[in-house]
Formats: sequence, structure tokens, C-alpha cells
Amino acid sequence: MSGWKNLCRLLPIVALAMFVLTGCGDPYLSALDPKGPVAESQLSLIKLSFYIMLGVFIVVMVIFTYVLVKFRKRPGQTGIPKQVEGNHKLEIIWTTIPIILLLVLAIPTVITTFDLAEKFPSEDVVNVKVTAHQFWWEFDYPDLEVSTGQDLYIPTGKKVQFQLTSADVIHSFWVPALAGKTDTNPGMVNHMWFQADQPGVYQGKCAELCGPSHALMDFKVVAVSPEEFDTWVGKMKAAAERTPATATAQQGQEIFNKSCLGCHAVGGQGGKMGPNLTAFGDRDKVAGILEYNKENIAAWIHDPQSKKPGNLMPAFGDKLSDQEIDSLVEYLDGLKINE
Repeated sequence: MSGWKNLCRLLPIVALAMFVLTGCGDPYLSALDPKGPVAESQLSLIKLSFYIMLGVFIVVMVIFTYVLVKFRKRPGQTGIPKQVEGNHKLEIIWTTIPIILLLVLAIPTVITTFDLAEKFPSEDVVNVKVTAHQFWWEFDYPDLEVSTGQDLYIPTGKKVQFQLTSADVIHSFWVPALAGKTDTNPGMVNHMWFQADQPGVYQGKCAELCGPSHALMDFKVVAVSPEEFDTWVGKMKAAAERTPATATAQQGQEIFNKSCLGCHAVGGQGGKMGPNLTAFGDRDKVAGILEYNKENIAAWIHDPQSKKPGNLMPAFGDKLSDQEIDSLVEYLDGLKINE
């Protein structure tokens, strides 16, 4: 009995903690703190549906409490209470009210959907082709001739138009603070757009179960001023002309060209089976999930499956010596455009 008593004491504390901690988290990974016009429109629908559900819940609880008290069993009462047939007036009321509530929710939803479709940008936009992979994101800027992986740079105050597809299975592109999710399907292209009104780093997620490392398929949307965005594009294009700063990094470049260039591109040269590594040294995450430091870079190269199960990158721990991996890490760490 003492165990049950302790459990009953803990349950209210746990419930209160869950309620309070619900508001904790990254404000840039929340649909309840919109940072652009698309997210603001969608939040208005979330609020509307919440208020409708809250109102229904309150009314149901009031009726439930009233019936519970009024028709409770009283002292001296025996037998089964008199059974009566349904009240036609009440049945009409509780059938009509849900229909009205559905219309109240459906009409603004349809209007918002068509409104966002009508505002779909066609001119003066940044075009981005998004290709989802297990378990990383590829971003191509066809008009700017720039490609990157994991980090999506966009200018503030400007609409960004996306063409979304997948290289393998179904994924879903989701940046909660900027817009709702849109599926990326192999063999077809979906379209969406959003705009960031404020500079910031907005967290993105895959919102469709896609394999063992689905939960680790993160990316970032880096919103900067239009001037900073133009500077970033220029630096990305000029990155191919950079040379390693040290002899160790030069050795690492040779190893990279021999072992990695078939899958990864730097400065527009290389394969596209893996993320573009042009500005790898400026990232704050390794593989989108590990804290950026040389130790984690080396650990990822040595055995990527232990960090992100199911990804397609082979382990190099048994192919390269520790010295070669250190040289490769030195080269990758030097791939910076913001110095």
C-alpha cells in the first residue's frame, strides 16, 4: 500500500512538471512562435481549432458534472431508474452544433489554403531545390549555381520557393517556425514557399518516418539580411579557389580527393551522393547531430554507423590510418568561407 501511496503522491508532481516543461524548448523549433507570414497564417488556424476544442471540452464537462450530480443514486433509492427514450430536440441540437463547429473550422482553413496558393511566388524569389536523402538534406540554388548540404541559407524579407523531392524514400520537409511540413516523394516534385521576417537560425526536421535515423535527420535554415546572403553566395562560388593553409591539410586534401570526392563536393567539384562540404568548417554540427569539434569529425569518419545508423557513408577506420584521418580532419576543418 505504501508503494501505491507514494505513486499517487508523485503523479500530481509529474503532471505539473509535464505541463510546465511543455513551454520549454527551442523557440526556433516551434509552430507556436511564427517567424514568417506562412507560419502566422497556419498558427491562426491552430488557435481557432484549439479554441473550438476547448469550448467543446468545457461544455461537455459542465453537462457531465451536472448529470453526475443531478442523477446520482440517492439514499434509499432501489432498483433501476425509469428508462426514457431519447429527446428529439436534444438530438437535433447536439447534431447541429458539431456541424456548425466544423463549418467554423473548415471555412477559414479553405480560405487560408487558397490564399497561400494564390500568393505562391513566381517573380523576385529565391529558388531552392530540396532533395531529401537518408539521412541528410541537399539544397541546390539553380539560379545562383550554388549547392550546400544541411545548412539552408535564405535572405530575410524575401519569399523562398522550394521544389521538393527525395532520392530514396518518403521524407517530409518541416521548419516549424516558418511553415508547415511538405512531403518529399521519390519520383515526383512538391512545391511550397515561406519567408523569414527576422534573421535567425531556424531548426528543421524530417517529419516522416524514413528509417532507423529518422529522428537524427535535422537541418538548419539560416536567415540573414539580403546583403549578407549575397556575400555568402559570392564566398560559396569562390570557395573552389581556396588552398589548404598547412602541409597537413594539403595531405588531407589529397586523401579527400582520392577517397571522398566521388561522394562529396567541395566548391562545386565532386559527387552528390553525400552532403556538399564547401563550408564544412563553418558548421556548428557534424552530420547534423554532433557538436562540431575535431574529435567528433574523426569519430564520424572512423565509424559513421555508430553515430547515425542506416546512413550510406562507409566506415574509414579500417581503411585509413589514424594519421591519415587526422590529416583529413585538418583539411575538412579548414573548409571555411567565414574567416
